[in-house]
Amino acid sequence: MSSIRTSLFACVAGLALGALAMNQTGSIAAEPQSEGLYELRTYTAAEGKLEALEARFKNHTVKLFEKHGMKNIMYWIPTDAEKSKNTLIYLLWHKSEDAAKKSWADFRNDPDWMKAKAESEKDGSLTAPKGVVSVYMKATEWSPKGIR
Repeated sequence: MSSIRTSLFACVAGLALGALAMNQTGSIAAEPQSEGLYELRTYTAAEGKLEALEARFKNHTVKLFEKHGMKNIMYWIPTDAEKSKNTLIYLLWHKSEDAAKKSWADFRNDPDWMKAKAESEKDGSLTAPKGVVSVYMKATEWSPKGIR
């Protein structure tokens, strides 16, 4: 449970800076939508595989998420020395939970994803067993506008 609290704390801290986040083109990222929902995902990388996991996200996954309707909000590595060796935390935005489920199904069946996953995992899985935690969240009405 403490890892979820740590992840949520990282999410809140990151969102406070989110308005300043730069997108891949170097321009300021659009403000997240006030409707829809966020998905906080925490990955625990397999021993020694965090760098490969980050490379797969940077070179393939981020673009494929967008292709399938998922909005990339921000990605983090914890500042805690131990967790920084094997933890990747990120936040996505979806139009709805049903849209998220469809996006994930389409993503998982995408030939480009299957190829990237197979190539990146030729020496074993990049994540630890049970190493992916997902939480869907909605902004409160009283949440500051810049992070809803």
